Amino acid sequence: MTIFNVTFVKALTLLSMIGAAGAARAATVSSEPAGSVVSAPAPPSSAETPTTLPRYSLPWQLRPMTTGSMARIDTAAAVFTDGQGNLDIAVPTVFAANHQLTPRWSSAVKLAFVGNNAPGAALDGTTFANPMLGATYDRPLGIYRLALFGATTIPVGTGGGDAPNLRAAETNAASIAARPADAAMFAVNYMAGIAGADLAYVDHGFTAQGELTVVQFIRIRGGDSGGATDAFRTQAAVGLHLGYFIGSHFSVSSDLHYRRWLSHPTTPGAGTGARITFSDAGMDATTVAVGPRFHFRVGKQGWIRPGISFVRGLDRRGFDAPLLTAQATGLQIDIPVMF
Repeated sequence: MTIFNVTFVKALTLLSMIGAAGAARAATVSSEPAGSVVSAPAPPSSAETPTTLPRYSLPWQLRPMTTGSMARIDTAAAVFTDGQGNLDIAVPTVFAANHQLTPRWSSAVKLAFVGNNAPGAALDGTTFANPMLGATYDRPLGIYRLALFGATTIPVGTGGGDAPNLRAAETNAASIAARPADAAMFAVNYMAGIAGADLAYVDHGFTAQGELTVVQFIRIRGGDSGGATDAFRTQAAVGLHLGYFIGSHFSVSSDLHYRRWLSHPTTPGAGTGARITFSDAGMDATTVAVGPRFHFRVGKQGWIRPGISFVRGLDRRGFDAPLLTAQATGLQIDIPVMF
């Protein structure tokens, strides 16, 4: 399939970049004369605050606990069944970047592109999600670390408006099922205000991180015919990440992410113009991700931390639900570069 070919090429390109970085590092080390003495860098002054945590386990779905500069790309291939029982395959690719402004503050931007392979009655399509712009404030608290986050989405994504492109609209719906942690970006008719807080314990190679997020949706475009009937929608999410380093270059970790509507969203009735309130089954979603991650030093301060995780959506039947449900089952390839 075209989607899998594109994803495979992306993965090979990213892995080749990692290999090139490792080779360059090895060449630099080998070029140093035997027995040469390399002067150690001067320790940071007491006024400086570390912005990167080398033994910090990066989450799969939660926000990273760092104000250091970072570029990140991840692609997930998610498989699920749509509302008509058709097998659907969505491949969202997310580009994220953080830029350190001060030792405490960093800016953030996130972009998402999705390809959707929807056989049966549904339509294949691609979409560009609403971009997200935000900022993070990070502060150590003894053995803990606190981060506050604020962001907004910009409602310019494809598949929205009064007369949306059907292929793009179907892809946006599939994207929410495939990547619920970034659902605000795929609600393209809405501007979403996002506020959150994270608290993490990082010590002895172990990371435990908790997260709380509240999202306020404000409809900017699209009437009933555009699939958005509520002027306002409110959603909350909580997350937990646990990670452990085995040696210096390998870690294993898992995320649990739960989100729930605090309001009762409504959608237009098919061909009637009437509003239909979400059923209780659509009011919440739970996603689990687990997998290994590798850690490679680049230069004096940089790190490449590629990883792959298995992602499983859970409905109210829990682990007894079949693998193909309204929530996704898939694999995520994540490659962050911290510098």
